[in-house]
This record gives sequence, C-alpha cells and structure tokens, in this order.
Amino acid sequence: MLGIAAFCPVSCGQKEEVVQAAPPEVLVTEATARDVPVYKEWIGTIDGSENAEIRAKVQGYLVKRDYNEGSLVKKDTLLFEIDPRSFEAALQEAKSQLEQAKAVKLAAIAERSRSDELFSKHVISEQEHTNKTQLAEANIAKVSALEANVHQAELNLGFCNVKAPVDGIVGIAKAQVGDLVGSGSNVILTNISTLDPAKILFPVSEADYLAAYKQAEAILSKPIDERAKSIELVLADGSTFQNKARLLAVDRQVQASTGTILVTALVDNPGCVLRPGFYARARIVADVLKGAVVVPQRAVSEVQGSYQLGVINADGKAEIRPVKVGARAGTDWVISSGLKPGEKVVVEGLQKIKSGAPVTAKPWTPPTDQTVAANESKSEEK
Repeated sequence: MLGIAAFCPVSCGQKEEVVQAAPPEVLVTEATARDVPVYKEWIGTIDGSENAEIRAKVQGYLVKRDYNEGSLVKKDTLLFEIDPRSFEAALQEAKSQLEQAKAVKLAAIAERSRSDELFSKHVISEQEHTNKTQLAEANIAKVSALEANVHQAELNLGFCNVKAPVDGIVGIAKAQVGDLVGSGSNVILTNISTLDPAKILFPVSEADYLAAYKQAEAILSKPIDERAKSIELVLADGSTFQNKARLLAVDRQVQASTGTILVTALVDNPGCVLRPGFYARARIVADVLKGAVVVPQRAVSEVQGSYQLGVINADGKAEIRPVKVGARAGTDWVISSGLKPGEKVVVEGLQKIKSGAPVTAKPWTPPTDQTVAANESKSEEK
C-alpha cells in the first residue's frame, strides 16, 4: 500500500482539472456591397499615328546628315544632303536645250506665217505649205517636251535635300556620309514617326467584336475629336498611362491565321513617352456589376477548383463556407453567391479555424500602398 501511495500523491478520488486552449485569434473584415466595373483587356503594340520611310529619290553620294538621331523634328526639316553637282549640271543642260528649242520654234513659226501668205497667193505648192506647218508644230511640241525636262531636272535637284514629310521622331540613320544612296539597298535613309498622338493596335477576337459591334459603330460614326477617351493603357511596368485612348478604326477583315480583327486607337502622348514597338494592354470597362458583394482576395481560399471563405457568425463561431466567385476588382474579389453584405469573413488565420469552433475575432486593417510596395521590394530581394 505504501508503494501505491508513493505513486499517487493526490487522492485517487479527486478529478484532474482539464485546461482548455484559448480560441484562435483571427483578423476579420465585413463583406461590402458596391458597384464593380468589369474590364476587358487585349494585348496591343504602340505605333506612330504617322510613319514614313525616308528614302533617297535620286542616286548620289551622301554629303551631310543635318539632324540629331532620335530627335523631334518639324515637317520640312532638312535631314540629309546628297551631292547636288551632277544635278545642277543636268539642270543647266536642260535649260540650254530649252532655249535652243525656243529659238528654233520662233523661226519655224515665222516660216509658217510666211508660208501661209505665199500659199494664199499660190506662190508655193500645197505640199511645201504643209511641210512648213508640220515643222512649226513639231518645234512647238519639242519646246513643251524640253520644258518638262527642265521641270524634272529641277525636281531631281530638289531631291538632293531630303526633308521630313511629317512632324515626328527621326530614327537612327541607316546610311552614312560618303555612301552612294538611291540604289540597291541604300534607298531607305531612316524612318520617322509622329508620336503625339500615338496609335495602339490590338487584335480582338470575333466573339468580342460581335459583342461590341453596335457600340463600336456608334463611336465610329462621330468625328474623331468627339469620340470619348475610354480605353486605358496598362504599360509593361504595370502602370496605367496618364491619358486614355479613343477608338480610331476597325480593320476590314478577320485575320484567318489568328481569328482576330485588328482595332486601332489614338492616345495623346506628350513628350513622346510611348514609342513604336512598346507593348501595352488596352483595357475598357465592359460592364458594371451593381451592388456586388466583395471581399479581399486574400480572404478567399481555393481548394481543388472550389472556393471557400471563413465566416464568423453572430455567436462568435467559425464556419467554412463554400462560395462562388466572380470578377476581380483590384485587391478585392466579387462573391457572386454564398455571402451577404455585412457578414464577417476571415482575412488572416483561416488555417486556424474549424467549423463550429469559437474564435477571437479582431478587425483587419488593409495594407497601405507603401506597405504593399515595401513587401514587394522584400520579396524581390529574396
């Protein structure tokens, strides 16, 4: 008996006290109801509203580049100079030939007039009169042809000064001083693009086009300046461009290889920030969900393709509730069914709760933009 007593210091008739664990602590927020815009997005590329290849229209040696590569220039700004000496000589030769022809024409006209008088007096034959008349007409026609030659020579001389056809950004030169341009591969000297406004081109599926056909036709029926600026541009770094674009045109046909139709829009681009070749997402508001129930995205848990929320009932007990989700809106998620506005959902600590078990609920504070940015920076450093 003494041995048993040694191992049983507490009376065997007394019951041990059971220590219950404290309810888990979770952070909760109320589901809210608000109007949520639903967006449609398409991947597009930026291009100039006007694009031109600067070509050498005459063959010659490049003697000077008159612009800074990548700079903004105005229309008719001098870009390149081609050696003009051979074209100046050709113009002088054309002018000389014209003057000679004019002198011959005057003599032929005078001879025709004299021939008309002699023929009326029956002094010369009809054949001789006809010959004199035809000679005069031929010399008149020759003067017209030589005048055209002079005009062409003047054009060729003018083409030695290669000018910008539009306002815009001029690219890096593709020909250097001393190159023979205007023949072979040295025809294109550089490129120029008007970037304010800029153009975005994005392919749209047949289904999306048919869904928005009537709305697009209504917009395109208005003058370009009266069309609403309703297309947001989301750039490669995730930022939204400061200006919205307006619908410009819809292509005439669907591309058979992709099943899409090309849509273009114009956007004001001060400072020419957007450059040809940039990628951007063209985003529009396709619909607005009135009074949609939304919760933070971090409150939603996905399990094998199904979605669920942790809901805290009025008695302070937790419930794991399946829900159906809709569109995402920023950091929130639309709950299309399974939740009512005002119900409390678990944002942090979902893994701690069990259905029917009590919890200690504390309010969740949404992170500020600075906190989000700091967390993203830390994750990138890791």
